[in-house]
Amino acid sequence: VQLQASGGGLVQAGGSLRLSCVASGGTFSTYGMGWFRQAPGKEREFVATVTRSGGSVYYADSVKGRFTISRDNAKNTVYLQMNSLKPEDTAVYYCAAVKGFSIVPGSYDYWGQGTLVTVSS
Repeated sequence: VQLQASGGGLVQAGGSLRLSCVASGGTFSTYGMGWFRQAPGKEREFVATVTRSGGSVYYADSVKGRFTISRDNAKNTVYLQMNSLKPEDTAVYYCAAVKGFSIVPGSYDYWGQGTLVTVSS
């Protein structure tokens, strides 16, 4: 499975961005999908995940109420809508695929290349 993330950029605090991740080379609907992020000098951390059908989602406390993960299995795409962005959301954001449901980076089988989100104060 190949994953291609896009949609990052520079935004002011309080603004919004929508990240997209398109999958190819596999059966997208058989994978749970997650978003992770890594800020400079920090460990990669969990942001959000969605089950294969899209019926269940789970968020890190730091983004709950501001970010929304969703997927469109017909388009092989997972999204991350990010609202009320804060400077501390600045990071490279990665999408990833897992056979199952997990918030642990090491559980994921496939990773995209990352897209940079920069939030200015």
